[in-house]
Amino acid sequence: MKNTPSVYRIFGIKNCDTMKKARAWLDAHGVAYEFHDYRQDGVDAALLTEFIRHIDLTQLLNKRGTTWRQLDKAEQDAATDTIAAIRLMTEKPALIKRPVLVSPDGRYHLGFKADDYQQFCR
Repeated sequence: MKNTPSVYRIFGIKNCDTMKKARAWLDAHGVAYEFHDYRQDGVDAALLTEFIRHIDLTQLLNKRGTTWRQLDKAEQDAATDTIAAIRLMTEKPALIKRPVLVSPDGRYHLGFKADDYQQFCR
């Protein structure tokens, strides 16, 4: 992210329950943020490459969801390769663990737990 935003940026899918909890927490604590919905705003290789610079691919790739289980074995095996994983995540944004929260100073946080957000959003 070349331009440092003045607010937090949160990335995910609007209807995801974890996203709803994270956004509700940010709202309740008065944390200003911009929301990027992968399905409405898109997700591309450049964004995912930036995420992977800060978050390990094995953590970023959501292997717990229905979308992962619906992939065939060859696609799952190929996802160990960064380029193949990025291609899959751009095609199927539900494969990206959410939320990804980026602070105004460029720190990255993956997932949502209220205690972690309390520390991260100081």
